[in-house]
Amino acid sequence: MAAGARPRLDRDALALVFHRWPWGPGGAMTLGNVILHTGERLDVRCTTYVHRAGLCRDPEVLLRDHERAHVLQYMVLGPLFLPLYLLCGGISVRNRFERAADRYARSGQGWWPWPCEPLPTDGRTP
Repeated sequence: MAAGARPRLDRDALALVFHRWPWGPGGAMTLGNVILHTGERLDVRCTTYVHRAGLCRDPEVLLRDHERAHVLQYMVLGPLFLPLYLLCGGISVRNRFERAADRYARSGQGWWPWPCEPLPTDGRTP
């Protein structure tokens, strides 16, 4: 907060959100029920991980919905979330946690990362 971040309870995201977080490359990061966000608001559209990787064409999703999926994953896994997330590939299209969060943001279902849909390889919408 000393560097300019502004906290706000976001009931839709199920988290305390720190907007204008001054560090990092941009976007948002979830740690339990806390979301660190570099922007002004979470209700912005963003591309999915598979779309950015060029593996398929996906519609944009709401960043709030994507981050809410990570909050739900954290709520179930607790302290196991971060080690499992890192073991699954970290911030990457290959990470089942990220693909599940994108799936949840697209459809409102499927935030749990197991089982995980396979990565598309032919450029078509999954």
